[in-house]
Amino acid sequence: MPRSSRRALLLLLAPPPAAAQDRFITLASTTSTEQSGLFGHILPLFTQETGIAVRVVALGTGQALDVARRGDADAVLVHDRAAEERFVAEGHGGPRHPVMFNDFVLIGPQADPAGIAGLDDAVAALRRIAAAGAAFVSRGDRSGTHAAELRLWQAAGIDPVRQGRGHWYREVGQGMGPALNTAAAQDAYILADRGTWLAFRNRQALRLLLAGDRRLFNQYGVMAVNPARHPHVKAAEAERFIAWLASPAGQAAIAGYRIDGESLVLPECRRSGRLKPGRRASPGPLARFRCGPGRDGHVQWAREGRWRWPMGRKAGHRRGAAS
Repeated sequence: MPRSSRRALLLLLAPPPAAAQDRFITLASTTSTEQSGLFGHILPLFTQETGIAVRVVALGTGQALDVARRGDADAVLVHDRAAEERFVAEGHGGPRHPVMFNDFVLIGPQADPAGIAGLDDAVAALRRIAAAGAAFVSRGDRSGTHAAELRLWQAAGIDPVRQGRGHWYREVGQGMGPALNTAAAQDAYILADRGTWLAFRNRQALRLLLAGDRRLFNQYGVMAVNPARHPHVKAAEAERFIAWLASPAGQAAIAGYRIDGESLVLPECRRSGRLKPGRRASPGPLARFRCGPGRDGHVQWAREGRWRWPMGRKAGHRRGAAS
């Protein structure tokens, strides 16, 4: 074979340059964003647009923030605002960018031994569950969902660990999907994020019993890890990911993920109204996407503190109805 031909073949077989191989970021995030299928929908769109792959480390929020503190991730996307703000205040990263939201929901067995169906007060519902000694599964994993659950128990004036551990209160130390599987197997109540619940298929006798309490609001924030503390992190790529999530393209990608016509999460611009009512973003991917308050499925906050989730045509959900 001629020398020039051998050289051309070697160039073809040679691995790509290191720079091309390193076009990825590591994202520490929650199990809910992965197990709901959201990342499987939006991350390929980001990679297609930018050439940057995203490798996800899915953990509870507390553990995800610890990964970021150690510099083992380039960015972190979680859903516990108080913990996120501490992360920023301690200088580990930031600023915090809210990018999407949904709500927590109380799931329970069809028989509903505590009688919480039809309530719109999550704290009152937990009091009934504790009074009935009805089985309750807790993630118990320092996740954003676990933190929200503990805040609700505190508001109810109940210490479930002291009063119910070993009896009706069962901590599993697992992600949202496995915790829901445990609740299904034990006919137990559980607090879940709406996204993972909608994607969850092993429901058995479980159904959605309570939603709409304003205290169940669930916002997700994203932050870049501080390169001053961890010079090896891919700060430029992480910032590009964050900018994309907040852009019309990223917000449209979030809005486009549905199951049976129902949104699992909503883009933050719908809540903040950064785009004026009825205005269409143009040019760009949001040319047909109405963002901000409107009649197209935007969450409406009611004066009494309840809210209505946008329903898909096939969802047919109403408060207290089987899901």
